[in-house]
Amino acid sequence: MKTRILGSRTVSAIGFGGMPVSIEGRPDEAQAIATIRAAFDAGITLFDTADSYHLHANEVGHNESLIAKALAGHESEVLIATKGGHLRPGDGSWTQNGHPDYIHDAARASLARLGGDAISLYQFHRPDPEVPYEDSIGALKQVIDDGIAEMAGISNANPAQIRLAQDILGDRLVSVQNQFSPVFRSSLPELELCAELGLAFLPWSPLGGITGAQDLAGAFQRIADTHGVSPQQVCLAWELALAPVVIPIPGARRSESIIDSAAAVDLELSDDEIAELSAA
Repeated sequence: MKTRILGSRTVSAIGFGGMPVSIEGRPDEAQAIATIRAAFDAGITLFDTADSYHLHANEVGHNESLIAKALAGHESEVLIATKGGHLRPGDGSWTQNGHPDYIHDAARASLARLGGDAISLYQFHRPDPEVPYEDSIGALKQVIDDGIAEMAGISNANPAQIRLAQDILGDRLVSVQNQFSPVFRSSLPELELCAELGLAFLPWSPLGGITGAQDLAGAFQRIADTHGVSPQQVCLAWELALAPVVIPIPGARRSESIIDSAAAVDLELSDDEIAELSAA
C-alpha cells in the first residue's frame, strides 16, 4: 500500500476510522474485530479512535479497547491515534470538555486502554467554547512533555486555531482531523493550510455525498464506471490527489467495505477527472 508521512512516522495513505464499530448501529464484537483485522490485512497501518466512540454512558473507551484487542501482537506495525475532549453522556448527545486537568486525565486513561509506553498520536477532539483554546492546547503540550503521547494533533479546528496550536506545540503538532468529503468541503481552507505547513490532514467522514445529491453522486459514479471500481474508491482517490498531506480515514462496519476503501490508493485519476470531481 502507498504510504504518507505523519509526523515522525510513515503510515498507509488510507487510514481506518473506528467510530462506526462502536456507536449506533454497531456490529457485534466478533464482526467489529474482523473488520479491524481486515483493514490491517489490507495494508492499513493508521487506526483512528477516541475515548468518546461508544454507545452507553458506562463504556467510555469502548472503541479504544476494541482496536487494542483486534491489533494485539501487531502494535509495532501500526499507529493508533486517539482523541480526548469530546464526550457522549449516553443519551445520543455530544458535549465538550477542554479543561486542562480533564485532557490530561483523559489521555492517561486512553493510554491505559491502548497499552504500551505512550500513545502514538493524541488529538484534542473538539474546541470547548467554555475554555480558552490555548489552555486546552497547553494541556496537550503537557501530555507530550509528560511522555503520555509521542505526537499531538487537533480536530475540528479552523485556520486560526491551527496556527495557534502550532505556535504552542511547535513540531509536536503533526496533524489536523476535520470533516471533509465531496458534500462537505468547507474545510478546504484547513486542508490547504495543512499542505502549506506540512501537517497531515485527516478527513473524517470522507465518503459523505457519494450516495447523496444526485449530480454529485452521478459524477463520481461515471468516473467509477470508467475505471471499473466503486464510487467510494474514486472519492478517496480524489481526496488523496488534492494534496500529499491528505490521509482519509473512512470508517466501516463490514470487512468488505474497508477492503474496498483500501484499494483506493492504487487508483490513478487523470487531471481532467480530478478537475471534474472538484467542480461537481
